[in-house]
Formats: sequence, C-alpha cells, structure tokens
Amino acid sequence: MFHKEGGKIILIATFLSVLGVFVADYFLSENFPIIFKIVGALILVFLVLILQFFRNPTRIADNSDNHILAPVDGKVVVIEEVYESEYFKDKRLMVSIFMSPINVHVTRYCVNGIVKYSKYHPGKYLVAWHPKASEENERTTVVIENRVYGEILYRQIAGALARRIVNYAQEGMRVVQGKDAGFIKFGSRVDIYLPIGTPINVKLGDKAIGNKTIISKKINE
Repeated sequence: MFHKEGGKIILIATFLSVLGVFVADYFLSENFPIIFKIVGALILVFLVLILQFFRNPTRIADNSDNHILAPVDGKVVVIEEVYESEYFKDKRLMVSIFMSPINVHVTRYCVNGIVKYSKYHPGKYLVAWHPKASEENERTTVVIENRVYGEILYRQIAGALARRIVNYAQEGMRVVQGKDAGFIKFGSRVDIYLPIGTPINVKLGDKAIGNKTIISKKINE
C-alpha cells in the first residue's frame, strides 16, 4: 500500500523508468548488451527506491491516553531538556526521531486529543541532525491537548533532501492516536516536546516504529 502523497511522483517515476528502458533498448541492447543490463538495473533500483519511500504499511495502534506512540519510523537521536521558544516558551523534554530516506515517512498522531495549535514555517534545508534544524529549517509545529499528558507538541522538520512537508492537523480538530497526520518527502526528522518529568520508554539509538514503539507510558492515570 502506498501513501496518497506519493501518487504523482510514483506515476512520473514509473513513466520515466519505462521510457528509460525503451531508450536504452533502442540504443544499447544490440551493440552494448552489458551496458544495457547495467542501465536497466539502475532504472529498476531507482523505481524500487521511489516505491519503498512512499510505502504506507497498515499498523493498528494500541490506542490509549496513557501512552505516547512514536509518530514516525526512525532512530532516536536526542533525549534532552531544551527550551521550546515557539509555543510553550519554557523548558520541555524533547525526544527526536531521525528518518533516513529508506524509512517509512508517514507521520501519525502520537496521542489522542484536540489540536490546539498548527503552524507551517518556511525555512532552510540544513541536514536534519543539525542543531539549528528545528529552528531554521522548513517545519510544521502541532500541539495536541491530551487528557493524561496535557499539551504535547510535535514538529515535522525537513532535511537536506526533503522539499515538502504535508501536515493534516488543523486547529480545533479532534485527532485519534495512530491516524495519518501527514508526510515528509525525502529525509527528515520529528521532534516531540513533553512536560519535564515525563517518563521515557526509549533510549538513544533505539529504532522507533511508528504506531508501535511506546515513547512514554503512564500507569493508572
């Protein structure tokens, strides 16, 4: 299953791949068979990479207000207290998940609740792990008010390859944990800002799986 945001790109990539094979066959297959095979293999790899980037695996979330699920697939690269300057304007506990081009890039709502804030910011395209990427890169900031955790902020951040962030969250919406929240095209990261003292169930270097990995869990709230 592929994400709807990839429809146009997949069609273009498929057309270019088929065209490339026909052109290579016309000019190379008879006189340069080895080169033709190499070109054909490269075209196939290109198409497979595009298809796998926009894949959208079906994952049923274990819906609960008592835990926060990973919004994306990727690697946990930051767990630290930071000053959040856009919305809270105070210190928060940030968990950052970096997505490589081979990860699933669907963004899913990490909690149930009401969208209190949703804003898009144009910006630069620094590498996603750059310290200033969360403040200077193209990004969207979304705040969801959850019954147990209070206000949770997540930020989609474009990377050096990403050129478009898609965000479905609108202020006033009631959102459901695990449902589709958007998409980031070609390499990026997502930061989650939690209240100080929030219990964290992951550690640096962990592989997060969207809708499956529990970032935080509270008992008997």
